[in-house]
Amino acid sequence: MSDPLSHLNSEQQAAVTHRDGPLLIIAGAGTGKTTVITSRIAYLINNQLAADEEILALTFTEKAALEMSDRVGELLPFGYRDLWISTFHGFGERLLKQHGLEIGLPGDFRLLNEFEQWALVRKNLDRFSLDFYRPLGNPTKFIHALIKHFSRAKDENISPADYFHCAQEAQEDLDACLGGGSKKGRKKGAALDPDRTAREQETARRAEVANAYHIYQQLLLENNALDFGDLINYSLKLLRDRPAWLNHYRRQFKYILVDEFQDTNWAQYELVKLLAAPANNLAVVGDDDQSIYKFRGASVANILQFKKDFLKARQIALTKNYRNCQNILDLAYDFIQHNNPNRLECQLEKDRGAGDPALSKKLHSQRPDAGRIELLQGADRAGEVSLVMEKIAALKAEGRAGSWNDFAVLVRANDSARDFCQAFAAAGWPFQLFSSRGLYEKPVIIDLISYLKLLDNYHESSALFRVLNWPFWGFGWEEIANFSHLAGKKAWSLYEVLRQAGRLGLPAPLVDKAGKLLGLVEKHAAFARSRSAAEVAVAVLNETGYLAHLVGQAEQVARENLSYLNQFLDRIKDFTSVSGRTALSDFLVEYALELESGETGALSPDPEAGPDLIRVMTAHMAKGLEFKYVFLPNLVDKRFPTVERSEPIELPSALVKEILLSGDFHLEEERRLFYVALTRARDGVFFSWAPDYGGLRPKQPSRFLYEAGILQETPAIVRPPRDRLAAFAPAAVLAPSSPSGPRLPAPAYYSFTQLAAFDNCPYQYRFAHILKIPRPGKFVFSYGQTMHLALEKIFALVREKQGLGQKDLFGAPPPAQAKELLSWEEVDNIYKASWQDDWYESAAQKEEFRRKGRACLKDFFARHRRQWPEAIALEQGVNFRLAGHRFYGKIDRLDKQGPGLRIVDYKTGQPKSGGRLSPEDKQQLLLYQLAARQTYSQPIVNLRFYYLDDNSEADFLGTDEALAAAEKSFLGKIKKIEAACATNDFSPHPGPLCRYCDFFHICEHRAS
Repeated sequence: MSDPLSHLNSEQQAAVTHRDGPLLIIAGAGTGKTTVITSRIAYLINNQLAADEEILALTFTEKAALEMSDRVGELLPFGYRDLWISTFHGFGERLLKQHGLEIGLPGDFRLLNEFEQWALVRKNLDRFSLDFYRPLGNPTKFIHALIKHFSRAKDENISPADYFHCAQEAQEDLDACLGGGSKKGRKKGAALDPDRTAREQETARRAEVANAYHIYQQLLLENNALDFGDLINYSLKLLRDRPAWLNHYRRQFKYILVDEFQDTNWAQYELVKLLAAPANNLAVVGDDDQSIYKFRGASVANILQFKKDFLKARQIALTKNYRNCQNILDLAYDFIQHNNPNRLECQLEKDRGAGDPALSKKLHSQRPDAGRIELLQGADRAGEVSLVMEKIAALKAEGRAGSWNDFAVLVRANDSARDFCQAFAAAGWPFQLFSSRGLYEKPVIIDLISYLKLLDNYHESSALFRVLNWPFWGFGWEEIANFSHLAGKKAWSLYEVLRQAGRLGLPAPLVDKAGKLLGLVEKHAAFARSRSAAEVAVAVLNETGYLAHLVGQAEQVARENLSYLNQFLDRIKDFTSVSGRTALSDFLVEYALELESGETGALSPDPEAGPDLIRVMTAHMAKGLEFKYVFLPNLVDKRFPTVERSEPIELPSALVKEILLSGDFHLEEERRLFYVALTRARDGVFFSWAPDYGGLRPKQPSRFLYEAGILQETPAIVRPPRDRLAAFAPAAVLAPSSPSGPRLPAPAYYSFTQLAAFDNCPYQYRFAHILKIPRPGKFVFSYGQTMHLALEKIFALVREKQGLGQKDLFGAPPPAQAKELLSWEEVDNIYKASWQDDWYESAAQKEEFRRKGRACLKDFFARHRRQWPEAIALEQGVNFRLAGHRFYGKIDRLDKQGPGLRIVDYKTGQPKSGGRLSPEDKQQLLLYQLAARQTYSQPIVNLRFYYLDDNSEADFLGTDEALAAAEKSFLGKIKKIEAACATNDFSPHPGPLCRYCDFFHICEHRAS
């Protein structure tokens, strides 16, 4: 394994090898902060300063936590089992799932997203005594504002009781100021004092909000729910009110690391300080100049306050930059000086003692070349787009950009991206707009929702109109227009027109097409009466031909649209899981409620994934990314920087715990965002603006262009008007270079399932793992998931009753079982709760498998009731490497067996006749044996397939020769997958197995 100190510069090495006490690592853009954090974790473990479970590392996104885990795994000789690397909210959820009962929280709480919070308040609006925040004409108008306000209060660890106390104090101050008078005490007809009335209204408003906050928290608990702010605040309450657990976790976490410290809020910082004391082995990594999430509650004051909270904290600045050219760094540094004195450099200078070195955050590039910095000025918005496209074309033609991936257009708001996306699409340039919202606005989702609405109500004419326009039906625009005309003429719905097409004398081919469509709609409507919403949606996509239509599109378009469909299907499954309701009609009610709330659907973009294309995204989303060339368009007044919008409901200043500095907070935040955008550019940054964006008045250049020294005075418009359509003309020099499609990145992870799919048929692999086409479920998978989930819960309960906590995994064996640990009733109840109800072909089949599973578990229970295996891990995820390639897998059960470990894999079937395992049968467990050798120090002494149908076992163990052969086979398959991705060539293997393939109906190469 790699030496965690190799390839580190002196400042990075100092940060990594720091032993005890608080540490502030000031990591500028491109200075390798993630490398420092992961190397520090590996250094502490490899030098036996802490075990993997004794280090807590906190960050802000699941992606960052996953990347951190991966990189630590690369640096550890045996991998890892229980690293506590997570988001702040993930850490809080883990604590509260384990210990929440001790402070009165439900053990099975669910976490609400913003829409679910809105829906909860809306449903119970009558319980809120609202006056100021419930207008008669629009009672739900302020729900979002109230929820945001409650979230802001939780960022400051303000409880409803704190808010009530504040409101009560305000009322007492008012009464004292008014000499004990009140509105009731006024004489009739007395003149109103505007100041007095304003104070009375403000006091009443504060009391109203305090009461609403209290009711909101009650509603959450009544519904076994928490929101994201609760995860931190209840964790604080747990640790403060239960000192035994506080001491437990203080002993466990010998070292704590916090990434992106400048993005923490007050409550998160309090949680970290509470856990770190008294040893205070706390290392925080951050950069105040990159604090851009104030709207989420982030407090830049935390990083400014750290040295005051920890007077003896060591301070290390990382200033060697490995990303940007020096002139880009100089431009960014000079620009951000406009935020002085509210920057860390200035704040620490004020408190610097004699002899202490001054902090300099000026970054020094380790690259010798100079970057390109240019300003593009168009006459209008189309001219600006044209200039940007000309510059991209020129860079490609000059050979300065090897791929479309080299370019990013970073906008302040998504509205500014529209012109660029339209122009790129018209020119045939590959691009993608990355956004965190807007799933329900995607045409492919509107198409599917329109069809699903028809199944709930045939006569929804607007939905049917959209479905009629699906191109593969073959309806011409004149035919659809005639349908609409007849519907208006007859006062019928569109559905009725199609149903009566024959009687209306329409041409026979048109009647046939209408009949085919209506037949499918009626078939799916009947299907929806007995099947789940997810089953219905997948059936519609497959049986209408919509999936085949998508697969036939250009690859990037297909990948993008299929990604949206998968995310929408996940949303349906989430609804079913949370609500317990499976009917399509129930989901459509929920969907309508989401639209009413203003929800547009969450997206899960990954700007670093995918084929060769231009990235278009907001500057916020670009945080943590880098590109060869960055374009910053629309740099005009009131667009960047934006106009400050105050919060609809402000927190009373008496409740604010964050230390506020003087100055224009909004403008300083906008500057930091501009700084972040600048420092994404490795080789070139191109600013652009235009005076004409369609308004009545010409726009002025952004003040940031002057502050950055790009402009010294307002320029005149010198570019003459041009043909606006020229911006949308494709350039021959930029034609796709590969007829087979864009080169695809090799998978970041491999799994046994992936390798098996490619081995079976590369084209099947393309459908399943590249395009990720939604496919119908199978009842055998539902049954298998039921049995796996039931066994996981059964053994979790066994371990709990055996007293095997995580800290005892490899300690002394549990005491001998003097009595039965579980009753059959407990096992049976777990089975019922684990049952997966979807994808069975009939009610009779479902009942048959329900009885079969129960019988299998009853036999399993009878065999183990007096002596359960010592399971030390259940559904254990394993991350490991083979010759540098990352693998992910999940071990069903890991048992302790003598001096070593046994890997158990459940099979919901029976062994082959004769009981002999072929070499192919053994491959999956051999892969897990290779993984376990990296992850566990104990030897693997047994591999076992456990067949649940007859409760039989098949044991074996991979010899060194067998493992070497398996590894060679796996690596050979990986080499083939990487070659296919590099050429985008997934040649099909048609044959007898085609008829069993999930993609049989949409594959043009299938064997008939």
